[in-house]
Amino acid sequence: MSEERSLNFIEEIVEEDISAGKHGGRVLTRFPPEPNGYLHIGHAKSICLNFGLANKYGGKTNLRFDDTNPTKEETEYVDSIKADVKWLGFEWAQELYASDYFDKLYEFATILIKKGLAYVDDSTAEEIAAQKGTPTEPGTPTQYRSRSIEENLQLFVDMKAGKYPDGAKVLRAKGDLTSPNMHLRDPLMYRIKHAHHHRTGDAWCIYPMYDFAHGQSDAIEQITHSICTLEFVPHRALYDWFIEQLELFPSHQYEFARLNLNYTVMSKRKLLQLVEEGHVEDWDDPRMPTISGLRRRGYTPASIRDFCERIGVAKRENMIDVSLLEFCIREDLNKTAWRRMAVLEPVKLIITNYPEGQTETLFGENNPEVEGGEGGREIPFSNELWIEREDFMEEPPKKFFRLGVGLSVRLKNAYIITCHNFVKDAEGNVTEIHCNYIPESKSGSDTSGMHVKGTIHWVSVAHAKTAEVRLYD
Repeated sequence: MSEERSLNFIEEIVEEDISAGKHGGRVLTRFPPEPNGYLHIGHAKSICLNFGLANKYGGKTNLRFDDTNPTKEETEYVDSIKADVKWLGFEWAQELYASDYFDKLYEFATILIKKGLAYVDDSTAEEIAAQKGTPTEPGTPTQYRSRSIEENLQLFVDMKAGKYPDGAKVLRAKGDLTSPNMHLRDPLMYRIKHAHHHRTGDAWCIYPMYDFAHGQSDAIEQITHSICTLEFVPHRALYDWFIEQLELFPSHQYEFARLNLNYTVMSKRKLLQLVEEGHVEDWDDPRMPTISGLRRRGYTPASIRDFCERIGVAKRENMIDVSLLEFCIREDLNKTAWRRMAVLEPVKLIITNYPEGQTETLFGENNPEVEGGEGGREIPFSNELWIEREDFMEEPPKKFFRLGVGLSVRLKNAYIITCHNFVKDAEGNVTEIHCNYIPESKSGSDTSGMHVKGTIHWVSVAHAKTAEVRLYD
């Protein structure tokens, strides 16, 4: 978009930080996808925001994969995410992984145990959920909360050594069981998962939870502006608590409204279900709202960036109409796409007064929306053409401005023709349309004096190429 716009609230924060000299005026953001599926249009908003902020303010953006759940993550997803970010037109400063920090995160957890701020709990998942209480009732401490620091340290070492099965023990932070924020009621920090990791292999059997890994990863990288969607607002207090207790770089989390697009599924779990159950070809099926699916459907990087710019950045959830996304691709293609003619449901048109076997070379602009037309193309013309079946009617209504017996139209970039007859097969289907052309009506040098209201597209039968076209509602 070329028009000036006001700053969004995150840009205002960044400009205030730069003016105040915070972090030395440095801006470092990150895009932290979990590699458990392909990116969709909702992720594009976050990508454009994080990379766009860094670009605008002379900063950088890290691409960090939140790969802390080995049972759902695959290298295929990592590769697809990198390809999508590049296709959208962005370059990251560093390619990083939460798994890069597994040793450091383990060390941080040990520090919290030594400070009496973390403990090993043998409770089941159901017991832990019950112990957390409700939004109106405080939580209750597990019997294992009073374990000594020494016992917790040894148990955590044993967890790492693989001495316990999945689900036998977890490491929890010693938070505030009376806090109205449920995320502060002794949150989980580590769980046991004997699963092969796509990068670390079988080196680890304990994995950090998102809330523990995320903020510390930001702090390790010295991220200045950690931008999340609104569902992470309740997590911010825990984000800050871990950083404060560990005395790390004070990364700060900011939240914005995620993209909600009507008629569009944007749950990776549900999209995965569509793939696994064979409802679509794959993640890049053109019917999918994934970035790779949109790419196959014909969307351009510029159109998606424009869409993300137009919807803006807000603090409140709202629903965006998919027609805006479609408008953005039409706008971009109208300015950039070279014009070509294709007939999807062909019926043969024969020009009876044009020399049989003769081929004439006509001219068409590549893009009439651009000054100079971006050059032109040669178009072969002959006496037998394909036109769209819907461009002809046996008994046309009064305001039908295409072909019917006695009606005239212009063939795009060619001549005016008048229909005088048509042929049907035994089933009653129109198989041929017979017309005369007006030699003096050639596009670009028309001296016929005729005026017609309709123009239709066509391709020469002798020169047509077969193509596969997918149409979607």
